[in-house]
Amino acid sequence: MNIEVNNEVPANFDELKKSANRSSNWRERLDAVEQLGQWNDQQSINILTRILSNDAVYPIQELAYRKLKAFGEDVQLPPRKKGDLVKGAGKVFVRIKKSLPEGHSFEEFKEKLQKTRTDVYDTYEGDKGSDFDKWLETTWSSLLLK
Repeated sequence: MNIEVNNEVPANFDELKKSANRSSNWRERLDAVEQLGQWNDQQSINILTRILSNDAVYPIQELAYRKLKAFGEDVQLPPRKKGDLVKGAGKVFVRIKKSLPEGHSFEEFKEKLQKTRTDVYDTYEGDKGSDFDKWLETTWSSLLLK
């Protein structure tokens, strides 16, 4: 795989840095990783390395890993996280379900999650991909209210 590599900082570096840190927009982070992966400079490498280690959305970690490997960096792909991708997400799901009227629909739950906890919604949507709706509905239906 041949990648055209630039050794200077991209002109829009500050915007890409902000996008790479936007926790409630996995698509924007993925795009930032894609763009930063075209610039083999230390600042871009630092951001890609941080994303590889810390992003909650595994496909974004995988892309950062591929970009860093293409630069010749000695990096390892971390294992996919088990359990909550966002700390306390299970409690968030229960709170939202409890806040809705008895007999509410999955769509009502999904909509309230998206409106009230964009960060949680976005992280799981980015991580689960096309299985997100099925996963969220299974999670919603299995929540026990005490």
